[in-house]
Amino acid sequence: MAFTDIIVLLLAAFGAGVLNTIAGGGTFLTFPALVFTGIPPVAANATSAVAVFPGYLAGALGFRRELGVFDRGRLIRICLITLAGGATGSGLLLISSNDAFAAVVPFLLLAATLAFLLGERIRNFAAAHARAVTPEGALGLFAVSVYGGYFNGGLGIVLLALFALWGMTDLLSMNGLKNGLSFALSAISVAIFALAGLVAWPQALLMMLAATVGGYVGAPLARALPKEAVRWLIAAIGFGMSGIFFWRLISG
Repeated sequence: MAFTDIIVLLLAAFGAGVLNTIAGGGTFLTFPALVFTGIPPVAANATSAVAVFPGYLAGALGFRRELGVFDRGRLIRICLITLAGGATGSGLLLISSNDAFAAVVPFLLLAATLAFLLGERIRNFAAAHARAVTPEGALGLFAVSVYGGYFNGGLGIVLLALFALWGMTDLLSMNGLKNGLSFALSAISVAIFALAGLVAWPQALLMMLAATVGGYVGAPLARALPKEAVRWLIAAIGFGMSGIFFWRLISG
């Protein structure tokens, strides 16, 4: 790696760690940084998933109490659905060519940005149309997990909306389940990407360290910064990255 590439990756991963601790959206920095430093899009997506993986583990451990209140049988069931969906999505990424994946990336980034920006409205809409958990709910979880295995951006927001649609109302329980399922999904994705040889390990390890430091620094910032300002900052980053990738797609 060139020295400038190392600096770009460190800064992006540090910023991603900060953003993920405050409100999410770290993928908007890690994935573009890897692409801009020369990693092919498919490998960049896989490496980005590895880079942010420790954050999901920390989040799941932090919500142990909330996860503990769920019925064990139900929790195992939805974890298995999540693992199946995540494995399917990761498998789809493995058979995607770099050209095909690069063509859909701008749309994925834009969709993830809109989901982040409109997350509260989406959850409120879902809550207004809530229904009991049914086989259709399992199908929805599988579909969301396929998306998460293929491209991780905005996954947490979509999961929260899905839980609201199921009829869940306690935000702490919803966040606990979101973190637990995100960790399970990321674990299976990382394992598949690693076995397939898609991960650029020097970059991934470097970014994991920087993201961990950023996550630690992000905690006091989360308390100090206005929530709305942070929300719009992350949205601006997402829209900006979407615009850059649309420009790259159009310019060929």
